[in-house]
Amino acid sequence: MTGISRRRFAQFTLGTAAFTLAVPHVLRAQGKPKVVIIGGGAGGATAARYIAKDSEGAIDVTLIENSKMFTTCFFSNLYIGGMRTFESITHSYEKLASDYGITVVHQMANSVDRDAKEVTLADGSKVPYDRLIVSPGIDLIYDSVEGYSEEGAQIAPHAWKAGEQTKILKEKLDAVENGQQIVMLAPPNPYRCPPGPYERVSMMAHVLKEKGHTDSRIIVLDPKEKFSKQALFQEGWAKYYPGMVEWLGPDVHGGIKGVDVNAGAVETDFDTFSGALLNVIPAQKAGFIATDAGLANDSGFCPIDPYSMRSAMDENVYVIGDASIAGDMPKSGFSANSQAKVAAMAVRADLTDSKMFPARYANTCWSLIENEDAVKVGAQYQATDEKIASTSTFVSQTGESEEVREKTAEEAVGWYAGITADMFGTSS
Repeated sequence: MTGISRRRFAQFTLGTAAFTLAVPHVLRAQGKPKVVIIGGGAGGATAARYIAKDSEGAIDVTLIENSKMFTTCFFSNLYIGGMRTFESITHSYEKLASDYGITVVHQMANSVDRDAKEVTLADGSKVPYDRLIVSPGIDLIYDSVEGYSEEGAQIAPHAWKAGEQTKILKEKLDAVENGQQIVMLAPPNPYRCPPGPYERVSMMAHVLKEKGHTDSRIIVLDPKEKFSKQALFQEGWAKYYPGMVEWLGPDVHGGIKGVDVNAGAVETDFDTFSGALLNVIPAQKAGFIATDAGLANDSGFCPIDPYSMRSAMDENVYVIGDASIAGDMPKSGFSANSQAKVAAMAVRADLTDSKMFPARYANTCWSLIENEDAVKVGAQYQATDEKIASTSTFVSQTGESEEVREKTAEEAVGWYAGITADMFGTSS
């Protein structure tokens, strides 16, 4: 395999044992500067590991993450498509505690008192900080789609937060019979993983085709006039799943009026579309803790300093990953990991007078269209006074050879091994 190794991945995106414990009423830093990180995904877990590793014990690091196991949203479409097991996309925080001296607290962060510099947990405990990194990912705006709700997501899953929702969608997909229809309602910009809905369509079509269900159709109702890698996906759908996928933009459907989850129906200005499976991906905003702490603006996301990922609202707080307004960078696992390393470096410079190097950012998003046929898009970025700006870009081309696409698929597998090792301190 010619994928990205753990070492190469860390280099490319670089910009005393502890344990998981029951939190006492107040945790104190015992003389060391204290960093608290909320959210244990691609941003938060990476930031925690890099601060702990590079400060060599000089900083006390606490990671607050409610879930004891983390299921990655990236590569969850491959589980839906039957190409990965659920266990293969689910990871433990054990090594962050045992190998890096990070205090891992499995509770919800209920609130942040920025004046007192404390995080209050679900049990009422308060965790003080000198610097806070907020990486809560996204929350779904359920009522952005008339008729949709958190309860309705049990019937018409979004699966845009990986875990139980992913399993629900997989079960419902596997129950679709030949000739039945699937209706996906794609999200408006901005949202997590721009190519994600369309990779999911590919994986759904793959499952149907493998079962011989080529009389089934997938209707994609999109509020956007165009989408990431559109020419590549539509070329792939025509090649592998002819007649099975139909994408309808707003110029065709005229606008989404609402959904009836029990009927599996989406009403548009043009027509009502019904399916045996309804996959609704609503609009999104920064995770609750970020908005509750006053770190978001009217967009629902959090403005930051492009040179450091420091919050524009509070000099003692950094916001990374999907919750941030990161200029030209998309909301992706790769982006969050890249931003985490810049924030980790800035935090260490704040607290230990270590050297602050110029911020370096990168992103690549791989998407599988069919087994051993993947495409990618990515860029390099630099900080400017206005935003994180793209300096160079690349994207797969239509008409590429099977060898190129197979190599891209191998590359994606290598990246997944590399980023999860980088996040959780495990071997790739």
